[in-house]
Amino acid sequence: MNLEPKKFQEKSIFFTSLGCSKNLVDSQVMLGHLKLDGFRIAQTPEDAEVIIVNTCSFVEAAKVESIETVLGLAEHKENGKCQALVMSGCMAQRYSNELENEMPEVDMFIGTGEYNKIVPLLRAMEEGKLEKKSFVEIPRYIHTEFDPRLNTSPYYMAWLKISEGCNRNCTFCIIPTLRGKLRSRSVDSLVAEAEQLASTGVRELNLISQDFSDYAVDLAGGGKQEGKNPMIYELLSRLEKVQGIDWIRVFYFYPDDLTEDVMDLMSKSTKITKYLDMPVQHFADGVLRRMNRRVTEEVIHQKIQTLREKIPGIVLRTSIIVGFPGETEEDFEALLRGITTARFNHLGVFKYSDEEGTPAVRLKNKVSQEVIDERFEKLYEAQREIARELNQDYLGKVIDVLVEGHHEETDLLLQGRHAGQAPDIDGKVIINDGVAKAGDIVKVEITEVLDYDLVGRIVTIS
Repeated sequence: MNLEPKKFQEKSIFFTSLGCSKNLVDSQVMLGHLKLDGFRIAQTPEDAEVIIVNTCSFVEAAKVESIETVLGLAEHKENGKCQALVMSGCMAQRYSNELENEMPEVDMFIGTGEYNKIVPLLRAMEEGKLEKKSFVEIPRYIHTEFDPRLNTSPYYMAWLKISEGCNRNCTFCIIPTLRGKLRSRSVDSLVAEAEQLASTGVRELNLISQDFSDYAVDLAGGGKQEGKNPMIYELLSRLEKVQGIDWIRVFYFYPDDLTEDVMDLMSKSTKITKYLDMPVQHFADGVLRRMNRRVTEEVIHQKIQTLREKIPGIVLRTSIIVGFPGETEEDFEALLRGITTARFNHLGVFKYSDEEGTPAVRLKNKVSQEVIDERFEKLYEAQREIARELNQDYLGKVIDVLVEGHHEETDLLLQGRHAGQAPDIDGKVIINDGVAKAGDIVKVEITEVLDYDLVGRIVTIS
């Protein structure tokens, strides 16, 4: 039995993208397909005939945000122009069957591997040819340079997704279930998209995936070979040659697969930023084994030492999980000692919580929430002191800063980021003297240091 047809006379769409930058790229591809089909973007949900929410369900807070966002927008089916409410992304992928019963307000569910079908699905909905609400399969799709993409980020920066899915199978992580097995794009495809982005004014490329270090292991010639990583080296080398790109930033490069040839390339490059997001998750070997991580505390410290020897001044970001099942007081002390020894510039601390569908749920010796909260506070305070001390190194120096525009709290200040600050997740450079526009890269003399932010004045514009 076909579902009731919908009519989109104005072909207006309102889009909300939740969660990570990888989800945002999916949203941008969906918007590209929709725009190519004649849809226009509505500035408010009240003016949209189609409302799409690209959801996240990585942790409990993300699930709650996804549900609340969808239910809040569902009101426009009664009080606005909305004819169709669509839930896409990780939440739809994970719970479509349950959500069909619990959220009748939603007209269609699209999984993480079907978002490229948004236009034909909406056409079928208009024509009354949809026989079901959910379109969720095992994820196998990844976009290429031939897919239309509407870059909704500031014009001077873009996220470049190099692969989709993950083969690492950490015991705490649901991503392989939500995103499928690793699917890498070719170097040619990524370079072509980078050139397209550069032609629109993009100056900063942020390379993202679930696991950068596994890039191309599913392609011929991929993976580590005799201590080197030729495909990753080729990708970075060729992106470096794209005209118009000034900064290339690497995310999610796990330490066990970080090879010295890649470090050497980063060291001599004028475009690959001296910045690396290197998730370690923990330092205690017993916890790392229970997490199914292919690394030890010793190897992590060795890689960090080599990085700093080869790339003086490199900025390191990592993420850790506190309170993993079985984490003893000795394990936590190893984690705290690891953080204070490694001295990361940026640190994301996540409190462990059981995530249904992951192997970690079945692990015994769960840590109480009270203990997790106490350990989190100790890590937070230790990292705040480390970040402030490391920021002191910038005092009095002149550094390149990519201007983002006026400060979010006042038009009397500008704000931007230096090469060691990634979009959205790291600190800012607050500019209190000088004139520049968004997208400019300027020389800024740092005159003051805050816990996570820097303050300075413009010296010259480059």
